[in-house]
Amino acid sequence: MKVSPLWRGIGGVVLFSLLGGAALTILIFRAERARAAMTLAAQGLPACDRGLSAAKSSTQTAPQQLNSFRPPGPAPDGMVWVPGGVFWMGSDEPSFVDARPWHRVYLDGYWIDKTEVTNTEFARFVQATKYVTVSERTPRAEDFPQAPPENLVAGSVVFVPPSRPVTLNDHLQWWRYIHGANWRHPEGSASDLTGREKHPVVHIAYEDAIAYCSWTHKRLPTEAEFEFAERGGLDRKRYAWGDEFRPGGKFMANTFQGRFPEKNTSEDGFVTTAPVASFPPNGYGIYDLAGNVWEWTSDWYRPDYYGASQPGAITRNPKGPADSLDPSEPGVAKKVQRGGSFLCTDQYCARYMAGGRGKGVLDTGTNHLGFRCVRDAIASQ
Repeated sequence: MKVSPLWRGIGGVVLFSLLGGAALTILIFRAERARAAMTLAAQGLPACDRGLSAAKSSTQTAPQQLNSFRPPGPAPDGMVWVPGGVFWMGSDEPSFVDARPWHRVYLDGYWIDKTEVTNTEFARFVQATKYVTVSERTPRAEDFPQAPPENLVAGSVVFVPPSRPVTLNDHLQWWRYIHGANWRHPEGSASDLTGREKHPVVHIAYEDAIAYCSWTHKRLPTEAEFEFAERGGLDRKRYAWGDEFRPGGKFMANTFQGRFPEKNTSEDGFVTTAPVASFPPNGYGIYDLAGNVWEWTSDWYRPDYYGASQPGAITRNPKGPADSLDPSEPGVAKKVQRGGSFLCTDQYCARYMAGGRGKGVLDTGTNHLGFRCVRDAIASQ
């Protein structure tokens, strides 16, 4: 397994530096913007004044109003019906400043995959279409003109726990760009999918997810659709299953235990990804909408998007903002990611909580990022 040494980060951009003779060359890989790299930055963003004012002015007393649960017809294979209706979207977790304020959203009903897309399902797609994922493609010389040809090697971003305790202010201590890492080889060329056929597919860039969804005549969920499905009919609960993280001492999702990032004690039974549906489903019969792997949505990311909602108003079928803004990396377009992953912990990132928001650059996959699909009701009739 070849690992490119990480030398420094500038404005959230990871520079991979490699020595060649007496010359130092710097290659900026697509790994530079791994979603997890921005977690702390997102937690430290200044709150939008308008959003805080809206949060304070809203009494939040109106109950959610769910549509009839009766589906419009037989369920497509591997999917369940989400009835839609009016619900409260957002969070009041102190660190989730980009998830404020609570605001009311109406959604039409839709179908959603019961689980994240698995390695077996993605392999079927690749076999049928001969699709090549972003992480399997060799970086182009025109995109990296200063890089020598031998450094233009396909790969992806992998979590590599440090060998000793580290401070949590430098994510480069546990993320590495690894040559040969991709969906077939989650930890690099020496790894494979043996025994992981039912695990969620990872190292998926945004266009990879779009390609699969199109092949199955589905689409990615909007951010609102993901959160509505995640809540499973519950109203403003902290988690997808209620207000207690481990009800009755039982683990409800694949998350990180132990001391982050160097030691995952795997008390929940898993160090990395788990087979889909290893934990109980939520109220709609959907699995792993919290933990296991982050999941792509179709919405552009802006930390101030919720603040634009009008107090008391109900937004219908929102598709997200018209553009993207991440103040920690201006000019870099990102999509919203949801659900958290096996690396989430209250020591660093607790965004497996309902309402927690992530973000990611479109061309970057990691070994804790996957997806699932949805389908409009009319499309399945």
